[in-house]
Amino acid sequence: MFDAVPAWPVVGSFAGGAGAVLLAWAIRERRGRPGVDWFLAVFAAQATWCFAYGTGLLVADPALRALLETATWLGIIWTGVAFLGFALEYTGRSDVVRSRLFATIVGFGLLSTLLLVTNSLHGAFWTDFGRDPVFGVETVSYALGPWAYLTVAAETVLVASAVFLLVDTLLSYGPLYRRESAAVALSPIPPGFALVAWALELGPVPQLQLAPLLFVPHVLLDAYAFNRAEMFERNPTTSRAAERTAIDDLRDPILALALDRRVVRLNPAAEAILGVDAETARDRPLADFLDLPVGADEGETGASDGDDSGDSADPGSDESVSRETVEIDAAAGRRTYAVSVSRLTDPNETHVGYTVVLSDVTERERRRQQLEVLNRILRHNLRNDAGVVHGYGEILRDRLDDPELVRMADAVERRAGALAALGEKAGTVERLLADGDPEPTDVHGLLDAVVADARERDDAATVELDVAGAAATDGGGEVDWTTRVRPDALRAVVENTVKNAVDHHDGEGVEREDGGTWVRVSLRREGARGDGGAADDARYVLTVEDDGPGIPDHEVEAVESGRETALEHGSGLGLWVVAWGAAAVGADVEYADREPRGTRVTVSVPVVDDL
Repeated sequence: MFDAVPAWPVVGSFAGGAGAVLLAWAIRERRGRPGVDWFLAVFAAQATWCFAYGTGLLVADPALRALLETATWLGIIWTGVAFLGFALEYTGRSDVVRSRLFATIVGFGLLSTLLLVTNSLHGAFWTDFGRDPVFGVETVSYALGPWAYLTVAAETVLVASAVFLLVDTLLSYGPLYRRESAAVALSPIPPGFALVAWALELGPVPQLQLAPLLFVPHVLLDAYAFNRAEMFERNPTTSRAAERTAIDDLRDPILALALDRRVVRLNPAAEAILGVDAETARDRPLADFLDLPVGADEGETGASDGDDSGDSADPGSDESVSRETVEIDAAAGRRTYAVSVSRLTDPNETHVGYTVVLSDVTERERRRQQLEVLNRILRHNLRNDAGVVHGYGEILRDRLDDPELVRMADAVERRAGALAALGEKAGTVERLLADGDPEPTDVHGLLDAVVADARERDDAATVELDVAGAAATDGGGEVDWTTRVRPDALRAVVENTVKNAVDHHDGEGVEREDGGTWVRVSLRREGARGDGGAADDARYVLTVEDDGPGIPDHEVEAVESGRETALEHGSGLGLWVVAWGAAAVGADVEYADREPRGTRVTVSVPVVDDL
């Protein structure tokens, strides 16, 4: 069965197979790293190809020779599939390996394998199989069937695609992966050209397939990449993952849109605020999730999607376009986002889509709201109060002997005092709007000072202080009352809460026999301190109770709605100062009626330990 043959075709084929086995053995310990398992599959297919063909050159028996030719084709089929799988995973595209597209490619390999092993029934791979010795080796000749040509074409496309991915990596990441990517990209070229030439019967000896022999330079290039350049010690997956992380880990929601405004990608932040996962959102119109017109396509005029504002992205411009803000109900509550739309272009500057970035500007909008409310209240109250002062001043000037002189003079004094208090609160608001740094603050000590000021300002008022876990005058006692906040903001909250309770008492209370002003201020601590940073559940809870007339509903509604309107304006800045100061220190404020009369205000301040 075995004839004496020249050594070079057989030795060359065996050398290619042996090289594949040795390289597989060399990288076996790196299994689990990106691309390694697929490269082991490549080597298995190559070894099958080379050993089967080399052995076939020694076999004259027709049946056994046909079986070895079948094994050779099996190696051809799976080399391309495995090599593409390697290239995808090595270059950081493992998600494609798990896609339906790649599953279709694997399905093609399975179908080809089935047709190969049943070739005798249909001749899809070859017909007219027969011996055609050359150079003294048992080469064979046969007419290739349509599926054989399709297989060679498909495998060529798969290998070329893999080479393209590797070259793209070489160009994208510069010198970091240049040597290993270049070596592996070049390695399939010699056997690939040899396979195509054999299938097309090119060359003086068309029945001799040189591809197994040319796996020798293939193996040498791969060996260089594995050993000298340490191919699997560092690979492009790291860089590509870093690129994805740069987008996916951003707190700003980002969406990529095609030219027809359909979503092609969105990061986890965008998934969170839109309430949809990336797979569900992909290829759906942006309008399904967000009412946001995006710029017109090239060649279009005017705005798109019904946007008549002229504010759409200019197709001829590469600059970002900042749009009006949008409000979105997210898990953390209603947030305000500024929208920036940019044109996506390819390396040839061709317009291929849009990038939409949503920037959370809730705090900025709160500041704008604060200024808007401040401006409205100051204009309303100062204008009215100044008019009263002016009117009474004229009357007093003309009627100095009038019996109501005392009453009007008293009104002038009270209105002037109100103006002064309003100006003082306006100054507090201005300070709250300015940026300030948190610092260690003794909440108990701050509360002591505020209560002392309230008692001094109105010595007829009863202002009680109750601090849980410590005496009211011990400066802290057994409990640590220190947290890291902006002291000016916290003081503004406490001071205005207490002052409102004292100043707006109507003298008809139920806690004192004479119905006079009564206010009770209490402080307690809830939750346990953490190991550092913000204690998970620890909070200082400040409660201010009074037995006054209560806060008008429209006052609280104006603050809670976040908008001061012409018909629903607050009588002053006190509640707004409390709200803005609480926001500055991360506190929560709740207003409730107190039985049998009065108001209970609860301020919950988080404890921050990193002092």
